[in-house]
Amino acid sequence: MRWYSIGLVSTLGAVIAVSFVALPVSAQTSAAPMPPATKLHWNLPMRTLGGKQFWTDHFIYQGWRIQQNVVTDHYRLLDPRNDRRAWGTWQQCYASWKTLKPTQSLPALKPRLVIFVHGLIRSRGSMEGIAHYVQQHGDYGTLCFSYASTRAEVRDHAKALRDVVSHLEGVQEIDFVAHSLGNIVIRHFLKDEMDAAADHRIDPRIKRIVMLAPPNNGAQLAERMKKNPAFKLVFGVSGAQLADGWSRLADHLAIPPCEFGIIAGESDSWFGTNPLLEGKDDFVVRVAETRLPGARDFLVVFGLHSFIMDQEIVRESTLRFLEHGYFRTAEKRTPIPAPADGAATKRAGDHG
Repeated sequence: MRWYSIGLVSTLGAVIAVSFVALPVSAQTSAAPMPPATKLHWNLPMRTLGGKQFWTDHFIYQGWRIQQNVVTDHYRLLDPRNDRRAWGTWQQCYASWKTLKPTQSLPALKPRLVIFVHGLIRSRGSMEGIAHYVQQHGDYGTLCFSYASTRAEVRDHAKALRDVVSHLEGVQEIDFVAHSLGNIVIRHFLKDEMDAAADHRIDPRIKRIVMLAPPNNGAQLAERMKKNPAFKLVFGVSGAQLADGWSRLADHLAIPPCEFGIIAGESDSWFGTNPLLEGKDDFVVRVAETRLPGARDFLVVFGLHSFIMDQEIVRESTLRFLEHGYFRTAEKRTPIPAPADGAATKRAGDHG
């Protein structure tokens, strides 16, 4: 396990290094206009890296983002080039956005929008490839949601996602494609929606969800690694929630009431399986851990966990499910029946 600890510590160093870097914008970039009715902090436009492990999106529109820092709690407004155009409170950043929007000639959001949600210790960049594929081959707008996956709890990520969804004006249909932990964030978001609504229904615009390698029943790997100091440092509280915190977290996760499909990864014979895990796995999540009652379709592909979204078969299958509700054909669907009593999700490995 020594090599594993060294790798995790190295990863932590890289995360911290890229998360705090800010590069000055060229002299040609002008400062953001300030709304006359709102006092804003003076802002020197700064080129940023767009938010990695310490920033979470709360608003997104055609590449513009309002993000919150999980350490300081302050907000900032970024333009599509990741230049900081305002900072301060949410109200101040949103007021600045409302002033800037009419000057940008931005197109309206497409009626059909797919939100892509990355996994643990990743960034939205990991989902941009599959998002581009869906946008190029389907009649969809796309949006990649960023959240500080290692620095806050799943409930915090879910609340931020709810803020993003609530500001999608003009969108008539919302679909989700998520990788790994991103699916747990979505399920928490859906449970929060159902708990808050008088009729216990979710936003009627939400139609379909594609889950890529989701730890729907917790993660045995996290359970095995939870006492490793490097694991705790790198994967943070969200990682811990997939281990000994799973029993508490599971109570706040919904089985999606909309159509959803699951694509699980299975490591091929060349790479082998993870010796720390039991059964078939993608080297991080076991196939059994991805299963969730009520899934409209279930597909297993050969591939590793971290790169499953980059596979051509996964991209093609994802688009097909978004359009038709199946991964291959209607006749080849392999649904996972929902329990008659509506029982909650069981512990990892309880499903075959």
